[in-house]
Amino acid sequence: MRRKACVAAGAVTAVAALGAGAVVLGGGDRGAQAEKRGDLPPATAEITRTDLVQSKTVDGHLDYAQRRTVKSAVEGTVTKAAQEGRTVTAGQRLYERDARPVILLYGPTPAFRPMKVGDRGPDVLQLERNLRDLGFGASLYVDTRYDKGTEAAVKSWQKSIGIENPDGRVGRGDIVFQPGAVRVVAADAALADQVGPDKTVLTVASTTPVVRAQLDQTDAVLTSRGTKVEVTLPSGRTVGGKVAGTARPEASEGSPGARQEGITVEVTLDSPRSVLAAEDAKATSSVTFISESHRNVLAVPVEAVVALRGENGGYGLQIVQGRTTRMVRVTTGMTADGRIEVSGDGISAGMKVGVAKQ
Repeated sequence: MRRKACVAAGAVTAVAALGAGAVVLGGGDRGAQAEKRGDLPPATAEITRTDLVQSKTVDGHLDYAQRRTVKSAVEGTVTKAAQEGRTVTAGQRLYERDARPVILLYGPTPAFRPMKVGDRGPDVLQLERNLRDLGFGASLYVDTRYDKGTEAAVKSWQKSIGIENPDGRVGRGDIVFQPGAVRVVAADAALADQVGPDKTVLTVASTTPVVRAQLDQTDAVLTSRGTKVEVTLPSGRTVGGKVAGTARPEASEGSPGARQEGITVEVTLDSPRSVLAAEDAKATSSVTFISESHRNVLAVPVEAVVALRGENGGYGLQIVQGRTTRMVRVTTGMTADGRIEVSGDGISAGMKVGVAKQ
C-alpha cells in the first residue's frame, strides 16, 4: 500500500473571518490594530517556530541503477547461462552461445557488426582500447583502424579466453559493449534456450545501488534530477538521497507492450554500499520526496489566518492576550501538514492566536 503525506497549496486564497470585530476594514495602517476587549475567538493556537516541509511518501524497493536488456545479435543456443547477482567487468564472460563465450567490453557504441582487418570506426577504437587495457596492446596502435596489429592482438585475446583456432576476427555477437561494469539482475535465457535478436538473454544494471519508487503522473515535479529524498530502509534506518532520474517501466508479464501507469523514479543514496550491506533487498522501503522546505520559520494552523478586507487586503492574525485581542497584519508563506508560514511585525513564537471554529 502506498502512504502519502499531506501536501497543501502554497498560499491561502480565502479564509473566513473569525467573528464580529475580527476583520480589519481598509485603512493604511499595516501594523498592529487597536486592542479590543471581549469578543474572544472560539479557540486559540500557539505561534511556533518550526520547519515546514512539503513532501510525498510512497513505497520503494532496493535495486541497481540503469536496468537494460542484453540480446544476442545472432541466433544460437545458450550453452552456459548468465549468473544472476554476478558483477561482470571488462574481459569477462556474460554467457556462452554455441559453446563460444560472449565477452563484456567497455564503450558507449554498441557492437553493431563483425570486425576484421580493413574496418574503420568508433567500434574499432573501443575494441582496441579494451585490448590495450586487458594487456594485449604490445603490437597495437590505438586508433579507428582495424589493421594487422589489431588482428594480432585479437588472436592473443581469443586464445586467452579459450577460443579454438583464433582467427583475429571479432564475430557479430561475440562481444557486448556496455558503459562500464554491470551486475546481472536476471538470467532471462536458461541453459539450452534458443536465443536471437528478438529474445532477451539477460538483464543487467550498473553496480550503483538505488531505490526505485513509483509516483503518479501528477507528481512529475518531484521527479526532477536532484530532488531531495529521505529513505527509511527495511531495517528502520533513515538515510538521505536524491533523485537520479526516471526509469523505463517494465512491461507486465505476458503483455510485452503493456505500460505501467505512473513514473518510476531512481533514487541514489548517501554512502549506498555501506548502507545496503545489511539490508533485505526484497523488503519494502519508505521513500519521502521533499519538494520544498522552509527551516526555522514561524507557523500557525491554516485556520488561524484571517482574510483582511479593504483596499489593502492581505492577511492577518488575531493575537489573544488574556481578555483582549488585536489584529496584526502578516505575510504568509508555504503551507504543509495543515500549518502555514507567517511573518510580520508584532508576532513571535509562543503568542496565542485566534482560530476559526471548525
